[in-house]
Amino acid sequence: MMPEIVFSPYIPWPVLGGVLLVLAVALVLSAMRGMTGWAVRGVAFAGILLALANPSILREDRSDLSDIVVLLVDATASQSVSTRMAQTEAAKVQLTAQIARLPNTELRVVMLADGADNRGSLLRTRLREAVANVPSERLAGVFVLSDGQVHDAGLELDVPAPLHLMLTGEPDDWDRKFSVENAPSFAIMDEEIILTLKVEDVGAVPDGLAPRAPLIVSIDGGRDIEFEIPVGRAVQVPLKLPHGGMNVLQFSVPMAPGELTDRNNSAVVQINGVRDRLRVLLVSGEPHNGERTWRNLLKSDSAVDLVHFTILRPMDKQDGVPVTELSLIAFPTRELFLEKIDDFDLIIFDRYKQRGILYANYFENIARYVEDGGAVLFAAGPDFASANSLYYSPLSRVIPARPTGRVFEQGYAPQISELGLRHPVTQGLGGVTDANGLPDWGRWFRHVDLEVTSGDVIMKGAEGRPLLVLDHAGAGRVAVLASDHAWLWSRGVEGGGPQLELLRRLAHWMMKEPDLEEEALTASASGTEITITRRSLTDGPRSVTVVGPDGGETVVDMEQIRPGLYQAEVRGDDMGLYRIAQGDQSAVVVLGPAAPREFEHTIATEALMLDAVRATRAGVFELSEGLPDLRRVSQGRPAAGRAWAGITPRAAFVTLSTSKTPLIPAWLWALLLVGWVVFMWLREGRR
Repeated sequence: MMPEIVFSPYIPWPVLGGVLLVLAVALVLSAMRGMTGWAVRGVAFAGILLALANPSILREDRSDLSDIVVLLVDATASQSVSTRMAQTEAAKVQLTAQIARLPNTELRVVMLADGADNRGSLLRTRLREAVANVPSERLAGVFVLSDGQVHDAGLELDVPAPLHLMLTGEPDDWDRKFSVENAPSFAIMDEEIILTLKVEDVGAVPDGLAPRAPLIVSIDGGRDIEFEIPVGRAVQVPLKLPHGGMNVLQFSVPMAPGELTDRNNSAVVQINGVRDRLRVLLVSGEPHNGERTWRNLLKSDSAVDLVHFTILRPMDKQDGVPVTELSLIAFPTRELFLEKIDDFDLIIFDRYKQRGILYANYFENIARYVEDGGAVLFAAGPDFASANSLYYSPLSRVIPARPTGRVFEQGYAPQISELGLRHPVTQGLGGVTDANGLPDWGRWFRHVDLEVTSGDVIMKGAEGRPLLVLDHAGAGRVAVLASDHAWLWSRGVEGGGPQLELLRRLAHWMMKEPDLEEEALTASASGTEITITRRSLTDGPRSVTVVGPDGGETVVDMEQIRPGLYQAEVRGDDMGLYRIAQGDQSAVVVLGPAAPREFEHTIATEALMLDAVRATRAGVFELSEGLPDLRRVSQGRPAAGRAWAGITPRAAFVTLSTSKTPLIPAWLWALLLVGWVVFMWLREGRR
């Protein structure tokens, strides 16, 4: 650099300034009074003050620093639609070449990926970080290659250089998107729920599109329901949940010709189905200790509506009590067993036998009720092995076990069968405590012997004979418990056992709860990991097919965790709906939203970045019209024009070394001042 003159005074500047002020006042007063010699004395004093200021020559050895241009490349998911990524790559190559031709200019490329946890394009946040990593005195310009869809638009930016937005996309881009505007998180089964759905077209929508769009609704990846809804306005759609537990509803609109993407044409809603109340009909025969246990168990649950039909006085009992004093009203057997039977969720026969009170057509109707989807539990006592057994009624066609006529009157500990170790009703029931790995439960003392004709034996009793048999009858379910001593567990006899848990599981299995299905395929998501679980009563290697949101298929082998239970872990690379299938079993799981935030709005826009661009007097350029030329402009001048974009040269440098030498050496100052004093003395002497 050119040398500079600097001052390094021998005395502090305030003192030097004070002396200068006093001398100036003295000279002014001398001049006003007409005193001679004030001028030459002023020169002398000025010379002394200048010498005390010590003028020096400063020389610096500097190295020029390059200007830095930041290029932020948006590589988020929304940039993958249409030709945007190709536009971005081409613009990146051209900008790199143009900046390489500029002297003393360096390019730094910064990539923007999708925000974690579906936060979308955090472009402003990434831009702020990139600018913070560049010294402000070297930043000459910033270029952003993006579709302009940012999700942190409220973040303030302070960019000390022109900020240009290079907008991807085409002028005729348009898209169709689907959204669920209102959906409950839970709903009561068999009751209609209302969902608010909307299909809308955005962008340069072409003429001639149909005013209605087809909508496909899939529940748990199963049967599809198709109908049409209008485009451009919200509509209310009624639906009913098919089962209890979590129901996964997927809504999708087929991709229309010419639209940008179908990633926002679907939505997934998870609704938990709950039963309003469990309606149970308890039919009791001869009174016994277990009858009160059944009644107390069912009445203790506020969600159970119990109707108890019991025989307190058989018709063959003659005790002289007047009939008018036996009951106030007649029991509505016809209404219950013929007209209202389908209103019940579960029917329990507790030690009931044919006594001529319930007619054959009643039993026929109950069998029909089971085959149509109902549930019946038989808690068998000695009467089940007699000639009056319910097995010898029209109910026999749905009962999975035939009584042999033998009744064990001996102590035995109920045990889970080999199949029961796999069955969800008894798997892990009551824990494992004994040395052989078997449940250590209190004994029962009665067991009706059964010959199983169909179904699954999941518990065994005396002499290893069937104790608990489950079966599917038509669309319904049947269970036979071949003992009336389950109540001993609730009384804690010999340590008791898990009676409440066993009966709860039985009831939920009969209600077809998904968590207790024998053959089931389920999946759950946590973060980016999907856990797939397969429950089955059969052995053998297992593998599942996983279909991702993009349609790609992956076959995954499963590992057996315990008998009847298999698992696999899958990493989901994309957010959206995953379909899992194995044989006739299927499941769906949502990783993040079905339509990620990146695809909520897909039309390129400058609106969300325009404030930051205008604040730096830069410009917005559409890449579909070509890349602008680069120019150098002065700080504070407009940095954009028709087909050109400007950067501001910064001329930054770093000082390598400095040297400072006196402008006039001290000895020369002394010689000059002495000479001037002698000159003044001689001049004054002549006068």
